Amino acid sequence: MNKLRRKSPLHSMIVVRLWLIMMLLVTLSIVFMWIVQIFLFERNYVDSTVAEVQSRLQPVIEKLKTKDLAYHNQLLASLSKSTNGKMMLIGVDGKLLALYSLGYRLQDESSLESACVFLSEFENSEEYRQVLQGESYHKIIRCGSEPLILEIGVPVVYGNRQALIVLYHSMDELHTVLRINRSQLVTLSITLSLAAAMLAALLSRYFVKPIHIIKCTVDELAKGELTATPGLSLNDELGQLSDSVDELSQALQRVDVLRKEVIANVSHELRSPLALIRGYAEMVRDISWKNDEKRNEDLNLIIQEAGRMSEMVSDIMDYSQLQAGYIQLKKDWYNLYEIVESEVVHCKQNAAQYGITVRLESARKDIPVNVDAMKICQVMRNLLNNAVNHTADGERISVVIEKLGNGIRVSVVNQGEPIPEEERAIIWERYQCSQHHGGRKKGTGIGLSIVSTFLKAHDMCYGVDCKETLTTFWFEYSSQSNMSQS
Repeated sequence: MNKLRRKSPLHSMIVVRLWLIMMLLVTLSIVFMWIVQIFLFERNYVDSTVAEVQSRLQPVIEKLKTKDLAYHNQLLASLSKSTNGKMMLIGVDGKLLALYSLGYRLQDESSLESACVFLSEFENSEEYRQVLQGESYHKIIRCGSEPLILEIGVPVVYGNRQALIVLYHSMDELHTVLRINRSQLVTLSITLSLAAAMLAALLSRYFVKPIHIIKCTVDELAKGELTATPGLSLNDELGQLSDSVDELSQALQRVDVLRKEVIANVSHELRSPLALIRGYAEMVRDISWKNDEKRNEDLNLIIQEAGRMSEMVSDIMDYSQLQAGYIQLKKDWYNLYEIVESEVVHCKQNAAQYGITVRLESARKDIPVNVDAMKICQVMRNLLNNAVNHTADGERISVVIEKLGNGIRVSVVNQGEPIPEEERAIIWERYQCSQHHGGRKKGTGIGLSIVSTFLKAHDMCYGVDCKETLTTFWFEYSSQSNMSQS
């Protein structure tokens, strides 16, 4: 195997695209993590903290509903101890009655002044009116999106008059936990991005490397290095693609060998009649031009060899047209028996020199068909030449025309070793030919390819059957298929 020039997969755009796709998936995963953290986990943390504080204060708050706090100051101290912050007792007229912090009553002027500032704003709030109506409330005071303080308002009785208690529970611990979680999430996101970037680069290169090898192999095949193969052993679609390229390489090598054989055959077949034509033409000129019998014999040989060359050149020209995709059928109504008979008569002369007899069998001699007569003549000529090439000296070739259902089948049967099963599907391809019996290699080797192309153009079925020592090439004309083509 030739060593292929393989570019590094890192220089491929497909590597970059795969890397970007993988990084996009990682980015989406990280964004999803942040969304879950901010909108789900942090909200759950806050809700859990509020529920925990409320459950801790609930027993004391229940007692406040039935007690007059003017006569149970210990309840105020107990409630203040239960919360991590300040507590204000406010009269119904909006005046501050008492200020507590961690179970102690505050009397300093700075604390009282800050409480009065709060009261001036609180009197105009919706929560104040809600408590005056005998309903409790709670809300979270935030700085941006960060929860700072849990505010709870509870209606109470003080000195036989309605009042309210406002509790401030600091959420510093929760704020610290959330800040740590976000810091950890940032670290995790950065680590995950870096690890994913490196892993994505490695995986992209790993996935693209076989593609580059296969591409380089195809490039080498296109340049004529037909022995180039990927040499990959993978159990996936890329492995199947590699196997297909291997098969392509083998097929191209086989076609190249057969193409060279065809060129050699054509060269030999053309050289022989050219040599004969030249030799006998010189003989007629120099020796036998006065001997009528000898001159006519030599001229007939020249004409025969010139006709043989003409047939080979016609095959090559027809094949060139086929390769160019140019096939134009000129259909009309003809007698199929007459077409086949004319080619059988022509073939008998060629087969007689090898002692081969050609026999035509048909129950009818009037078989109207709508075909291109020239193309069907070439089909019969190539099938008969193929039969002569594969028939041993002294054997027989049978041409049979028979009716099958709604169609007519024409068969060319010759004796000889059967075509191997594995070769029957490829003998119709260009340059394909199996072993020649009798040591003959007449023709260019593209006859069966021309046959299959012309028959496909007529929408006719065709094939080859091998049974014991008989090989049968056949094709069928169907009136129904002809009508559909028309």
